[in-house]
Amino acid sequence: MLLTGYAQGIFPMAHAEHNWEVYWYAPDPRTILPLDTFHVSKSLARTVRKGIYEIRYDTAFREVMLACAEPRGDGQGTWISDELIDGYLELHEMGFAHSVEAWLDGELVGGLYGIALRGMFAGESMFHRATDASKVCLVHLVEHLKAKGFVLHDCQFMTPHLSKFGAQEITRYEYEERLRDALLVDAHF
Repeated sequence: MLLTGYAQGIFPMAHAEHNWEVYWYAPDPRTILPLDTFHVSKSLARTVRKGIYEIRYDTAFREVMLACAEPRGDGQGTWISDELIDGYLELHEMGFAHSVEAWLDGELVGGLYGIALRGMFAGESMFHRATDASKVCLVHLVEHLKAKGFVLHDCQFMTPHLSKFGAQEITRYEYEERLRDALLVDAHF
């Protein structure tokens, strides 16, 4: 069901206030992160070059999801229910869900996860426990997606954080056109 949803341009979110019921979303506008115009600040580029964090892919998917599901410091809850964790873990085992992880002294200090479906990557959530750890993961993810031939990076909703990287809002119609094109691309994470 999750893969069918992503292929149609919709994604799930659970709501604690509604007994963790899952709702499906197709926002208009939709936020994407153009891979060819991805912007990295000078200070973040220095951090990436220093290699402070060891970057790994898919070695701690469950741990990344659980960290992303923790309540945020801003008082906002989570949209990631136990049911969604189980579903994304199954997608990970099938090779569709992936994590990018930042490690420091053997400890997971940041990461992100999402869904790779042909030429589309849908970023789902990120977390950090050390300065810039999730941002460094995002920089590595974008470079990885470009190298592997992905053409669409879906971010779902605009945030101030994503806007700093050059995220753009497009209409749902335009998103669906780009998604159709991305699903024709034979990219592999």
